[in-house]
Amino acid sequence: MSVKILKYIFLELVRSKFILIYTAFLFTFSFAVIYIGHDTAKAVVTLLNISLFVVPLVSLIFGTIHFYNSGEYIQLLLTQPVNRRSIFLAEYFGLSFSLSAAFLAGAGLPLLIYGLSISAALLLFTGVMLTFIFVSLSFLSSVLNKDKVKGIGLSVIIWLVMSLIYDGLILVILFAFSEYPLEKFILILTTLNPVDLSRILILLQLDISALMGFTGALFRDFFGSITGMVTALILLLLWAALPGLAALKVFSKKNF
Repeated sequence: MSVKILKYIFLELVRSKFILIYTAFLFTFSFAVIYIGHDTAKAVVTLLNISLFVVPLVSLIFGTIHFYNSGEYIQLLLTQPVNRRSIFLAEYFGLSFSLSAAFLAGAGLPLLIYGLSISAALLLFTGVMLTFIFVSLSFLSSVLNKDKVKGIGLSVIIWLVMSLIYDGLILVILFAFSEYPLEKFILILTTLNPVDLSRILILLQLDISALMGFTGALFRDFFGSITGMVTALILLLLWAALPGLAALKVFSKKNF
């Protein structure tokens, strides 16, 4: 990967108006929530609900738009002695690092000022992981569609499925098969969605799993162990890597 290209993309993005507005929004909202509530633990729950919706949406939409807007720049780079893999990785990490820096500055600074707890640190970690995951998905959506509108549309659908529809399907399954022991099955379904997986990891640190009944106890027993935490980390890394590798494979053969 070309470090010079990565540095250029990162510096251009962190100075962009959108990144600055994104950072300011997160900082203002996070500071207000903590200041009004005077309770970091309660603030983490509120920030969790916001970040699980905002971070994936911003990463998907902005990532898709950025990829299409970088088309001419990518074409220029392709005329230089730089391989496609280096270009793709520089674009991916440049965007992921800039959005992660905005998230850490916006949501992290208020938490750090008022005291960084384990749950708050985990919130920041999952926010960064979700950024990398959904930027990866945005790039996959972009390389699969030459048309910008279709690419953005697919990104919106991905966000709707993972952030809203997926949970609804799980509730339907629980209601339709309530007479059967579905706890382990629901545990597996949860691990297949990075948004749900991030939510469970943070809620367990806040000890809210007691309100979730036997299913919450099952989550606590699994994800509370070292094996469960390592498994969760591996799954999040796979969610970031696999769509990115698929996008890289398509990008390597794509005509610009």
